[in-house]
Amino acid sequence: MKKSIALIILCCAFNLLQAQTAEEYVKNGLASENIGDYTGAISNYSKAIELKPKFKLAYIDRGNAKFAIKDYSGAISDLSKAIELDTMNSGAYFNRGLAKENINDYTGAIADYNKVIKLSAKFEQAYRRRGCAKFNLKDYSGAMADYNKALELNPKDAEAYNGRGDVKHGLGDKKGSCLDWSKAVELGYSEAKNRIKKFCN
Repeated sequence: MKKSIALIILCCAFNLLQAQTAEEYVKNGLASENIGDYTGAISNYSKAIELKPKFKLAYIDRGNAKFAIKDYSGAISDLSKAIELDTMNSGAYFNRGLAKENINDYTGAIADYNKVIKLSAKFEQAYRRRGCAKFNLKDYSGAMADYNKALELNPKDAEAYNGRGDVKHGLGDKKGSCLDWSKAVELGYSEAKNRIKKFCN
């Protein structure tokens, strides 16, 4: 009986040590990311997952690191696993949407942003990114509505002004597009200067 109890205690202690080690690998991965070593970060996250296959945070962090090195398919795979483990994680849906945008899967990105908004109705960036995805699908009215909502939630979102300017330009509203691009520049989005120079002067 004593031997059985000792084995149970040893097993529990081993599992605890294993979990702590997985978390240490994640910490090491974050440290690697902070110095721009994404390959090292991915290696650490992978080790954490080997030790703890249902470690949601490790999948999210590895997915984000893969995104940083433009391995968008790998990022989508990891973030999908994180979502499988936690279907209520709005951040994982958002980041997967970004990865899908980067492989031109705008319909898939919109589906992810829809989920983010359903989970977090005031997630301003989700409206902005969904607006961008809709713009790329030439859904100008849908894009306009999303950019308007993003600006309602954050009136100082320079990228939302820039995006809405692009939509207005697509609709042939020169005055409106130039006003929005000018506001984007005023708020610090310097890339809009090129649009002003090309279309507004």
